[in-house]
Amino acid sequence: MPINQAKVKSVLSGDTLILASVNNPAQERILSLAYVSAPRLKREGDEPFAFHSRDYLRRMTVGKVIQFTILYSIPTGAKRDYGTVYLQTGQSLPDAAIAEGWVKLREDTGRKDESEASNALFEKLKLAEANAKAKSNGIWASVGGNVENVNEISNPEGFVEQYKNKPIEGIVERVLTGDRIIMRLCLSPKKHVQTMVLVAGIRAPATKRTNPSDGKEQPAEPFGPEAHDFVESRLLQRTVEVDILGLSPQGILVCTVKHPNGSIATFLLEAGLARCTDFHSTMLGGQMSVLRQAEKQAKDKRKGLFQGFAKNMQGASETDATVTRIQTADTVYLRDKSGDEKRVSLSSIRQPKPTDPKQAPFQADAKEFLRKKLIGKHVRVTVDGKKAATEGFEEREVVTVMINNKNMALQLVEVGYASVIRHRRDDEDRSPAYDELLAAEEAAQKDEKGMWSLKPSAVKTYQDYSESLQKAKIQSSVLQRQKKIPAIVDFVKGGSRFTILIPRENAKLTFVLSGIRAPRSARNANEKSDPFGQEAHDFANRRCLQRDVEIDVEATDKIGAFIGTLYVNRENFAKLLLEEGFASVHRYSAEQSEHGGELFAAEEKAKADKKGIWKDYDPSIEDGVEDLDLNGTTTNGHTDPSAPVKKDYRDVVVTHIDPATAHLKLQLIGPTTSAALTILMATFAKYHHSPPSSEKSLANPPKAGDLVAARFSEDGEWYRGRIRRNDREAKKADIIFIDYGNTETLPWSELRPMTQPQFSLAKLKPQALDAALSFLQFPTSAEYLADAVRFLEQLTGEKQLVASVEFEEKDGTLWTTLFDAESEGGEEASVNAEVVAEGVAMVSRKLKGWEKAKGKIVDGLKVKEEEAKEARLGMWEYGDLTED
Repeated sequence: MPINQAKVKSVLSGDTLILASVNNPAQERILSLAYVSAPRLKREGDEPFAFHSRDYLRRMTVGKVIQFTILYSIPTGAKRDYGTVYLQTGQSLPDAAIAEGWVKLREDTGRKDESEASNALFEKLKLAEANAKAKSNGIWASVGGNVENVNEISNPEGFVEQYKNKPIEGIVERVLTGDRIIMRLCLSPKKHVQTMVLVAGIRAPATKRTNPSDGKEQPAEPFGPEAHDFVESRLLQRTVEVDILGLSPQGILVCTVKHPNGSIATFLLEAGLARCTDFHSTMLGGQMSVLRQAEKQAKDKRKGLFQGFAKNMQGASETDATVTRIQTADTVYLRDKSGDEKRVSLSSIRQPKPTDPKQAPFQADAKEFLRKKLIGKHVRVTVDGKKAATEGFEEREVVTVMINNKNMALQLVEVGYASVIRHRRDDEDRSPAYDELLAAEEAAQKDEKGMWSLKPSAVKTYQDYSESLQKAKIQSSVLQRQKKIPAIVDFVKGGSRFTILIPRENAKLTFVLSGIRAPRSARNANEKSDPFGQEAHDFANRRCLQRDVEIDVEATDKIGAFIGTLYVNRENFAKLLLEEGFASVHRYSAEQSEHGGELFAAEEKAKADKKGIWKDYDPSIEDGVEDLDLNGTTTNGHTDPSAPVKKDYRDVVVTHIDPATAHLKLQLIGPTTSAALTILMATFAKYHHSPPSSEKSLANPPKAGDLVAARFSEDGEWYRGRIRRNDREAKKADIIFIDYGNTETLPWSELRPMTQPQFSLAKLKPQALDAALSFLQFPTSAEYLADAVRFLEQLTGEKQLVASVEFEEKDGTLWTTLFDAESEGGEEASVNAEVVAEGVAMVSRKLKGWEKAKGKIVDGLKVKEEEAKEARLGMWEYGDLTED
């Protein structure tokens, strides 16, 4: 009889094998052992010893190359061959199986007309069976033959809880796809469970299948059959080790499957026949990184599924950078060694969603957590990819930021201040620590940390104390009693002007550096910066923005800004600006400050090094930087008061409106003027409230033109004043307050001499500037004029304005157009235009030469005048007053 060779693919029972051709595995045949039968495995319940019988044959033959001879065939139904199997160990079947008692002779054996060789084999088998019976071997044992095999798990969650992370011996009964297996779990010698399991950490392409809903056949996905055959050839009916990790959303067991050489998932990935799946990452923990590495090898070699894979070369190297700004909890600004700044997003995480009512309250906390960790720090940055441009957002890089060898994104997720983005399967622009991020998110959710907490976060709100002068004065009195107040620079408005947050006070305020003047930077594209104004602004941004600082509050200015000293890393920032040549000392306020010495020294150092504004400084002549006259013009000793002023914009406040003429008194705003006046007034008040100065009075009757200290009746404070008229009989004098422009009649007892040099006009010129509104003519009627004054007070009261100075008279009167500092409109949004539109003033009927030159502005005002006439507003209520 011919001897054949084949490989055993699987075993159906203790007496039947499925053989595959060695050279063509797809060619299969069924071979049953001659003359014997074994107990049957049945879905409704196995026969006694059926599993043991099959398992004996399975362990001896599956996956091995054997030789066999066919003794006879039974053609009824499906043709089945019966024969003898010869193993490489020298054993033969059915001889060994019947000797061990796992099969028995068929009842009809020997009744047929057999050959002499067959009869000899039969006699041999009969003797072996008798010996097995005598020894109670195998199926001849009286007990132990029943194994409970369950095909459905009634309580999957409870099953996972009981057997999770406990290695279980399993037998692969069937391979459905590369990642789906029918597994017999041997929970004990007497209890088995047969169920489908998913191979953890991977997703293999599907094989050809029939859709149960419509019966249509669905073709296999690319490399689906290859993945199936890869697993089947290695695992079918092999004994494996199974670790149960959890359940899929469909209730299927998710397990690691290991044969003696290792995890099948790793081998599938290395062959390019599967991809990693993020859904099992948290179940696998650290094991997921091994799978990612195996997938990477397949990608690098372009195997299987990754044949057309294009490598992402981003992130090939690390770079150093400094964090300059925190925009949100997942987006920061970085500055590299060359000084270039860019906005980047942290890979694979998302800040608390502003649209989610449960997460939104944690946005501020998350941003503050990131600010404390990163702002101003040197970090290591790896580019992981790019985030595509979306509506309102440009394309930007996604990066991993490491500080002190710790992943910043991971830290955010661990404390519950960020969630992990679920990437598409083909999205390679992700964090290399993606699995760690998923595990951290799961832990944070379990521990109810941060935005996963059941208790909502208390939203911190800051009170803006600079929004009004009254609020500023009240809060200033509180802050002046404290030293080195911890604060945060929320915004940099200019080189010496900031928005400050004081967390312990829940306070927000505008803060101006005392003792210096810094050049102004442009506020919009239409403005021009002062020389080195933008450089000073940029320097302040680099050093101060979002940094933890300390402040000392000294005073407030007239629009509610707080004036004082700001310390960055315990250094006076005003001194740093001076050292870089980005500011100059304001002598008066610096002399009043305890830091005056270091400020003057810093300025001298910048002059010596010719930095910034001192780049052309020549000590042999007067200072090369023009002195800023406190009336707001750069003088350098020479002026032409009659010359028209072009493009002269000044920040001002209106301190007084003359009820008889509607002319204005303006006060300049800026770190030079505001700080100087505020400090002088604080010193002035302190002087006059302290004895013996508080007990002094005028030695002689005052005379018109005398400078005096006068106590304003409305607030009881002392101010600088000049006597305009004196009534000797009533012992009263008309006083004009030279820094504010308002007037009052006061008794001599409310006046004091002002001979002290520290309060003289040489130290600080009068701050109230005479001004009038350009192009306008106010009504002569007392009633309409009063309406105009009231309307002007509403428009300008306690507001910071911008004055466009069109002309300056010889007596110093400024003809101006006023704008609200917050307004974005042009000439049409000016105070002048609003006054005309309200009908409380008209366009001047006798325009001056320089006014006529502004024809476009005049035409615009005339249009508003006509509209007011038609609407019968203000002085036009009875018609056109100008008509004859």
